[in-house]
Amino acid sequence: MIDYIQPEFHVDIDYDKCHKCGRCQGQCGWGVYSFVGRPLPDDAKCRACHRCVTFCPAHCITIKRSDLAYRENPNWPVAARKAVWRQGASGGVLLSSMGSDRPRTSLFDALALDACQVTNPSIDPLREPMETRTTLGKRPQVFGDEPPKEWAGRMTLATPILFAPMSFGSVSLNVHKALALAARELGIYMNTGEGGLHPDLYPLADNVIVQVASGRFGVTPEYLGRGAAIEIKVGQGAKPGIGGHLPGEKINAEVSTTRMIPQGTDAISPAPHHDIYSIEDLRQLIYSLKEASGYKPVGVKIAAVHNVGAIASGVVRAGADYVYLDGMNGGTGAAPAVIRDHVGIPVELALAVVDQRLRDENIRNQASIIVAGSIRSSADLAKALALGADAVALGSAALLALGCHLCQGCHTGSCSWGLTTQKPELTRRLDPEEGAQRLVNLVGAWTHELQEILGALGVNAVESLRGSRDRLRAIGLDAQTCDILGVAPAGR
Repeated sequence: MIDYIQPEFHVDIDYDKCHKCGRCQGQCGWGVYSFVGRPLPDDAKCRACHRCVTFCPAHCITIKRSDLAYRENPNWPVAARKAVWRQGASGGVLLSSMGSDRPRTSLFDALALDACQVTNPSIDPLREPMETRTTLGKRPQVFGDEPPKEWAGRMTLATPILFAPMSFGSVSLNVHKALALAARELGIYMNTGEGGLHPDLYPLADNVIVQVASGRFGVTPEYLGRGAAIEIKVGQGAKPGIGGHLPGEKINAEVSTTRMIPQGTDAISPAPHHDIYSIEDLRQLIYSLKEASGYKPVGVKIAAVHNVGAIASGVVRAGADYVYLDGMNGGTGAAPAVIRDHVGIPVELALAVVDQRLRDENIRNQASIIVAGSIRSSADLAKALALGADAVALGSAALLALGCHLCQGCHTGSCSWGLTTQKPELTRRLDPEEGAQRLVNLVGAWTHELQEILGALGVNAVESLRGSRDRLRAIGLDAQTCDILGVAPAGR
């Protein structure tokens, strides 16, 4: 069939400046370039990942969006037309990765932090101590109470940030190494995702949260015992209600051994856990994992959906030490585009609802809340804390720090930056030590900015900001949204 979709990007090469060195061909993971005396690009293969642009010694490559015009039609935007053309040619489900690229207002952007001035003066974060540490897990109802045995394994974060679950297989081993090295350096935690724990990370396991998903990939007593905490994955913000799928092309020998599945076969985790059909079943699994691991903390990851408050309440009453809320703007290694773009709710609304529900039921002290789903800056971090979070998890932001350019081709396994691929010639492009330093720099910068924000708010500890929605004001939000968020409009 004739392809109705023309290339989205145009690769422009200034041949007067070009060295004819072929480096662009060697750096591109998408196979854009052939070389016949000089590099010849195939525009149709370009994902605008800018690897060739970055490493071109002559700086002669420019990636431009195609100027091809489409007739305007408000009811049929170009993206919708292209989706119909693709499915008319293939008959398949359209896959994509990373977060949704549909225009959608971030509620974090519509919230402003209120500052102190005179009656409640601000604090100078450069000259006064600012406490960014926080503890995840159950908290005693009365100060000074001796916590019971199952509370003994609470986790302390040097700053209220974790690295989000990204499985080995969906990302490369070098990505996992960079995340784990950075977590150890920062005094925080990284999460394995549902792909098991590679033996190379065993020495770093004190800063690793191990995940138990429906596929049970790599789950053994040794795996459970090595992690600092255990997380049961029930849902994911980018694809609520559906399971995971890692193509067989990504299942090489190391991924196969770590996940305990045959090499080259698709790794499919179903949407439901077939041993969880009620809160009682979840409670049994939580305490089974606690017994198997020596009573390490156990959290539960759920997607942000309309009844998330009731779900979170059940999770806490089932014995979870933390609830991980993942919003619809979060990233993913692969998902049907229709699910990623249209299913779920923003994490800001879910967080406010869950925090208030747990407070209303007087069980907020029994579990911590971790939020994820497009945390893009220290400002988003501070606003999430004010809405009720104990900590945030970074997925897309962490990959961006490692070189990701959001080309949304993770599911193809051809990432030119060596992040979401298992091809050896590509994965070796990421140096774990250098990657870890970039992550340390990012989290360190956000922590310093968080301290500046705390000082402006007149508090010297993140615990004082947690759940303080009176420090937030809404700009341009309707009354119903303000009511759900528990935030007053600006000017009041």
